[in-house]
Amino acid sequence: MAQRRVEAVERALTLLEAFNEDHRELSLTELSQATGFYKSTILRLMASLEVFGFVVRDERGIYRIGPACARLSPLAGEGVRLEGLVRPVLEAVRDASGETASFYIRDGDERVCLYRENGRHEVRHHLEQGARLSLDRGAAGRILRGASKAGEIQVSMGEREPSVAAAAIGIFRPGGELLGALALSGPRERFTESLERHRQTLIEKAAELEARLPHGPVTF
Repeated sequence: MAQRRVEAVERALTLLEAFNEDHRELSLTELSQATGFYKSTILRLMASLEVFGFVVRDERGIYRIGPACARLSPLAGEGVRLEGLVRPVLEAVRDASGETASFYIRDGDERVCLYRENGRHEVRHHLEQGARLSLDRGAAGRILRGASKAGEIQVSMGEREPSVAAAAIGIFRPGGELLGALALSGPRERFTESLERHRQTLIEKAAELEARLPHGPVTF
């Protein structure tokens, strides 16, 4: 289902986007030329933006960006909280597979289990969030060492614990930087039987997560 869009809101945002370092102040005529909107439309929209402090107008009728934008700017600089993006994906991977889903990041020569959703089965692979593991073993470890390309799955069978199997895929930021590893783990015998299905789940959910990652900063 297509998302509902509000034309008036989009036009107001278009007016705000007309301002930049080279155009810090704009007249009504200049705003009309920049956006293609009728002056009457601009006057109505700018009046609403002025009420909420997103623009100010001086005695000459010239507009500039208002204090409300400055108030919100530091919040954007803090970056998007990664957990809010990763946690729903982990839950979806866990629900689709029944196994434990984790998200790892690299910290020096170790990998850190940053977020985790434990499996639904009574017998499962259990590891606490915040646990630190070496990079030299395990599927997620190989991903974080840079051993895989985008979309490539790494699989480990009993590398770290003899009874545990895992599969992992890299999560890359829009610019191509490796952000972390999305992993699935469980008892080796049960995991092996469903390995191909687990591969597809990881590929699909990794693509969904990467599509949601911002170009700007993220916070852990």
